[in-house]
Amino acid sequence: MQQTSDLGQPALKAKTFRCMGTVISLTVPAAPGNWNAAADSALADATDVVERLFQDLDARFSLYRPESEASRLARGELTLRAASQDFRDRYAEAAQWRLLTEGAFTPERPDGLPDLSGLVKGFAIKEAGAALQSLGLGDWCLNAGGDVLVTGSPIAGSRAAWQAGIVDPEDRTTLIAAYPLGGGTGIGALATSGSAERGDHIWTSGAGVSAFRQVSVAAADIVTADVLATAIVAGGVPMLNRATSGWDVQVLAIRNDGGILATPGFRA
Repeated sequence: MQQTSDLGQPALKAKTFRCMGTVISLTVPAAPGNWNAAADSALADATDVVERLFQDLDARFSLYRPESEASRLARGELTLRAASQDFRDRYAEAAQWRLLTEGAFTPERPDGLPDLSGLVKGFAIKEAGAALQSLGLGDWCLNAGGDVLVTGSPIAGSRAAWQAGIVDPEDRTTLIAAYPLGGGTGIGALATSGSAERGDHIWTSGAGVSAFRQVSVAAADIVTADVLATAIVAGGVPMLNRATSGWDVQVLAIRNDGGILATPGFRA
């Protein structure tokens, strides 16, 4: 029998922390009668592992931290050639995405300085997911400011999907859609980018303003979802068409005039 709360929803437990300018939460199933002090301690320990990973990456890549490697590069105190292997690896990964998106995604600011903000959060979520799996957790949802990675189900032992909410860019207290992740769906990640999110790392391709205020992408992995969401905001309709034809993704794109473009997975 599926374990649910008194409201008919899966019984869940969550721990949260702040990093990278947003709230990050780790949520796991908590079947009534099976949650105890040991389970609570295990969730706290897992959250600590995730938080340390995020903090370490933020300390290296954040342009909001004056002592970070990224800030030192921006000030000209460090060259890319002299940067750490971790920084150069992420830059190379972002540069590869620039090629794949024909420039819609970029690892550099308009002034040419490296800015990996569009990649690092997705990479942090990916690495955190690997860490959680190494701890033996089989059912969890990791949410970093609306970018979501899941495995398993909110009802342990079932094929029920997690429901990832997408906020209305006009009203941050309202959801405009929910997308099923995990369970038996085969899709485990969803990312949202745009001016309604923290979008200061997004620069539109060519002249003018992006056609989209907000873009959500569902994919098998969080880095692909996160990068393509950013690329579609930057590259507009041509990048939307390129993403949906070149990758196995589902997309919900909100135009500046409030109109919505959605692939079949979001219309189902």
